[in-house]
Amino acid sequence: MTPEVWPTRPDVYVIGITGNIATGKSTIDAMLAAKGAQVLDADAVTRDLQRKGDPVWQRIMDRFGRDVLAPDDELDRAKLGQLVFSDPAALRDLELIVHPAVRDAEKRWLAAAPPASLLAVDAIKLFESGMADSCNSVWVVTAQPEQQLERLKAQRAMADDLAWQRIMGQPPQEEKARRADIVIRNDGSLEETQRQVDAAWEKTAGAWLRARSLS
Repeated sequence: MTPEVWPTRPDVYVIGITGNIATGKSTIDAMLAAKGAQVLDADAVTRDLQRKGDPVWQRIMDRFGRDVLAPDDELDRAKLGQLVFSDPAALRDLELIVHPAVRDAEKRWLAAAPPASLLAVDAIKLFESGMADSCNSVWVVTAQPEQQLERLKAQRAMADDLAWQRIMGQPPQEEKARRADIVIRNDGSLEETQRQVDAAWEKTAGAWLRARSLS
């Protein structure tokens, strides 16, 4: 993926959230939403763009065939995932179809945000897309591989071998953590995670809000 130059909004505060699969980014999203942030989940955007009949859905079907569709002709994400995560060329093709459309949707969302908004963008490709450079702070969520495995088995009903394939097929978490402003270690209790989010919020978005109130 070629990084893009993203627009910046000096009148809003943007938290970029990223991390590998099943590190619990949605938990962080919910905690930020409870603090008043508007949250955009790139995976949810992707699902919307892949609905039956949409241009992205059509291009996926043209490339991969009807075998990746469910009986109702909606995309079967589990089947598609099994296919592309065992075939690097197929994964690149899928990313070329999906990621530009997702980035366009994210840019529209950022542009439409009212002034003084607190925004949080959850995107697994935050660094690769270049979007991290337009964020005021970047939070990377990490978890132990064993915790990732248990979450994939519980939440997505994945078999062990498939879950490990997904986990090991991504770049090491440490690479993302080194580029983060904030690292949230989400493999303890919910209370421990909440304490980390509270502290990170006060250091980043909370500080921005306080500075605005004084200006």
